[in-house]
Amino acid sequence: MDALKAIAQDSLKAEKPVFAIGDTVRVDVKIREGERERIQAFEGTVIARRGSGVSETFTVRRVSYGVGVERVFPVHSPNVAGVKVIRHGKVRRAKLYYLRNRVGKASKVKEKIG
Repeated sequence: MDALKAIAQDSLKAEKPVFAIGDTVRVDVKIREGERERIQAFEGTVIARRGSGVSETFTVRRVSYGVGVERVFPVHSPNVAGVKVIRHGKVRRAKLYYLRNRVGKASKVKEKIG
């Protein structure tokens, strides 16, 4: 078991991104297309975080062309180039799954002031 922990410790990023549930974030993801590699941005609201250590993930949701799109990103993945917080959200829950049932302005998260 200690060998697994040692291997997992090597996989952790030195600087873990700092964000919370309800924040609007821009996740920069490395995309490989044949020999080329580019960075694609995915911007949306963080609706969940789960796990710990090397298996920690977070879920980002956005509405694109009227269709809800959710992506789950591993926090310590080498394919996640960066996570930038656009705005901080004011929420009182750990999971924001209720946003899936909301449409239009009702699906917005209020901005935290201060």
